[in-house]
Amino acid sequence: MKFWHISISRRSLTIAAALVGVLSLAIGAHAALNKRALDAAKAIASEQGADTAGKASRIALVIGNGHYPDANAPLAQPINDARALTASLRQSGFDVDVIEDATKDDMRRAVARMKSKIKKDSVVMLFFGGYGVQAGRESYMIPVDAKIWKEFDVRRDGVSIESVLSAMKEQGARAKLVVVDASRRNPYERRFRAYSHGLAPIVAPDNALILSSATPGKVADDSKAPNSVLMTELLTHLNPELTGIEAAFNKTRIAISRASEGEQVPSVSSSLLEDVTFAAMANAGS
Repeated sequence: MKFWHISISRRSLTIAAALVGVLSLAIGAHAALNKRALDAAKAIASEQGADTAGKASRIALVIGNGHYPDANAPLAQPINDARALTASLRQSGFDVDVIEDATKDDMRRAVARMKSKIKKDSVVMLFFGGYGVQAGRESYMIPVDAKIWKEFDVRRDGVSIESVLSAMKEQGARAKLVVVDASRRNPYERRFRAYSHGLAPIVAPDNALILSSATPGKVADDSKAPNSVLMTELLTHLNPELTGIEAAFNKTRIAISRASEGEQVPSVSSSLLEDVTFAAMANAGS
């Protein structure tokens, strides 16, 4: 009888030992699987991080102002241009902040939002369509709520294009792109004792490219088309697969100059150190 109990006890110990062994193996296998899964997750995250780091962020601030109380009639083209350019830029992977009929506060807040997004590798674009005024040696974008009777009011109520370029530079943007369609005969100029037509030359900081609808000091009349001549030609020449941005700007300038027989000659100013393409971010790193 005692022998039977001892036999049962030994068998129980053997089974228990086997179970412990199996359990240990299971725990070890589970731990190994967890480690492999964690390592795989880390590897994927690392690859995604490297992939993101290798692609420049693309940021655009697009402003279309059409309804100015001091003007005899609204400007239809700037808002249409802003919408058309926004659609094109978004297809090319740009993070676009678009505002229409912007007040001074709207424009300043938008510039602040743009600044907060800029990184060291960013390609940043500014587009402004509406009325522009030169004061001194600077060109100003005019908000729709501006109250302008003298040159001082331009500096007070306008937003300097040069100041936006400086903000891009201060934030470390890799490339700075500006398109200004504002060389219109504005409703304020005859209020000044001394006034100048068109815009002042916009000096490009390092690694910048600037396209304006007319040469400095000249004005360009709007056509009756839904979009401005500048925007129509620019979108025509922005071939995302074949054309760099500087080539697109220059082709736009040449096309408008030829079509107008020299009456309207856009201005292109470049200090780009590298070309920028408009290929979608999924396919290109610039």
